[in-house]
Amino acid sequence: MESTPTLKRSVTRPKPWRTLLMFFSVIGPGIITANADNDVGGIQTYSLAGAQFGYTMLWLLIPVTVALIVTQEMCARMGAVTGKGLADLIRENFGVRVTFVVLLLFVFGDLGNTAAEFAGVAYASPVFQHYVPLLNKYVLVVGAAVFVFTMVTRGSYKVVEKIFFAFCTVYLAYVVSGFLVHPPWHEVLAQTFIPHFKPTQAYLLTAIGVIGTTISPWMQFYIQSAVVEKGVRIKDYPFSRIDVVTGAIITDIIAYFIIVACAATIYVANLHLAPGAKPLDVENAGDVARALAPLAGKYASLLFALGLLNAAVFTASILPLSTAYYVCEAFGFESGVEKRFREAPVFYALYLALIVIGGGFVLIPNAPLVAIIFYSQVLNGVLLPVVLVLMLLLINRPRLMGSYVNGWAFNAIAWATVAIVGLLTVVSTVQTIVSGNGAG
Repeated sequence: MESTPTLKRSVTRPKPWRTLLMFFSVIGPGIITANADNDVGGIQTYSLAGAQFGYTMLWLLIPVTVALIVTQEMCARMGAVTGKGLADLIRENFGVRVTFVVLLLFVFGDLGNTAAEFAGVAYASPVFQHYVPLLNKYVLVVGAAVFVFTMVTRGSYKVVEKIFFAFCTVYLAYVVSGFLVHPPWHEVLAQTFIPHFKPTQAYLLTAIGVIGTTISPWMQFYIQSAVVEKGVRIKDYPFSRIDVVTGAIITDIIAYFIIVACAATIYVANLHLAPGAKPLDVENAGDVARALAPLAGKYASLLFALGLLNAAVFTASILPLSTAYYVCEAFGFESGVEKRFREAPVFYALYLALIVIGGGFVLIPNAPLVAIIFYSQVLNGVLLPVVLVLMLLLINRPRLMGSYVNGWAFNAIAWATVAIVGLLTVVSTVQTIVSGNGAG
C-alpha cells in the first residue's frame, strides 16, 4: 500500500526588520505615561526623600517599579483587547452613578494637579531668571500654557507623541545631575538592595509619599486611551507590554537619580554642619535646584531646574488630556488629538479650560496654591484605590477579556499591589488631613 507523504507545515517567521518596525509602531503609551508620572509632585517627593533621609529609601523603588508595571500592564491590555478606554468600560459595566462619582473626583483632582504642574514652572523660574532676567514666573507660566495647548491642538497623534518622547529624553538631565555630584557608589548600591527602616513618623510618611506618587489615578485612564487611539490590537500586544515594562523601569531610574543627587549634596551637607551653622531648608523642588548650585556647581543646579521645568510642562500637557479623554468617553463625546476642534469641541474645550484655570491659579497674587495642591492630593488618595479595584474587576471578566483575563499568579500580585497601595494611600490621606493645617 502506497504511503501518503507527510506534508510539513511551513512556518513563516517575520523578518527581523519587520519585527523592529512593528515594535516602533506600537511603543509610546507606556514610556510616555510612566515618565509623565515623574511630575512636579513626584520630583518634589523624591527630592525631599533624598534631602531628608539620604540613600535609605532607594530600596523602595524596586517593589514600586513592580507595582507600576502590574497596574499599567492591565490597562494597556484592556485597551488592546477591548478597543475601549477605561472610562468607557466603567460606564458600560458599573453604570452611570459610579462613573459620575469617579468623574467628579477625577476632574477636581486633576484640576488641582494641573495647577501644581504650573506651580512647578514657577518654582523653576528663579534659577533661569538668574541667567536671563526676562524669564520670570509670569513669562514662563504663560509661555508654558500657550505651548501646551498649541502643541496638542495643532498636531496629529504621531506629532504629539514625538514631542512627548522628546520630553522623556530631557529627564536624563537628572541622571547627569546624579553623576555630577559624585556620590559614594558603594554606599548607594548597598542601600539599594538592603531594606532600611527608620521608626519615625516623618520617615513613614515620606516612604508612603514615594510609593503613592508612583501610581496615580490619571495614569490608568491615559495609558488605556492612548493605546486605543494609537490603534494597538491584541496581535501587537507583546510589543506594547515591552513598552509598558520599559517605561516603568526608565521612570524609576530617573527617580533613583533624583534621590541620589539630593542625598549626596543636601543630606550630606546637613549631616556635616559646622557647630552653630544653619541647616539647608528645602520645601519644594525649586528650593532643591537652587540649593544644588553652591553644593554641586551651577551645571548640576541648571540641569535639575531644566528637569523640573520639563516635568512640569510635560505633565501639564498630559494631565488635562487624560481628564478630557475620561469625560468624553464617559458621556459619549468625540475625543482624540487626531480630530480637529470642530470634530471634538467638548474634548478641546475641556482641555483648554483645565490649562487656563490651572495656569491662572499660579498667576493670581496670594492665591491659595497650597490648599489647591493639598486637596487635589486628598482626592487622588480617595480615588486611587477605587480605580484599581474597578480595573481588576473589569480585567477578570471573560465576557470582556476572553482568554486575556488575569491568571491566578498575576491576580495574586495585582490584588496584593492594590491592597498595599490602597492601604498606604488611605493612611497617607488621613495623615495629610490630620496634619494639613497649612492647607486652609
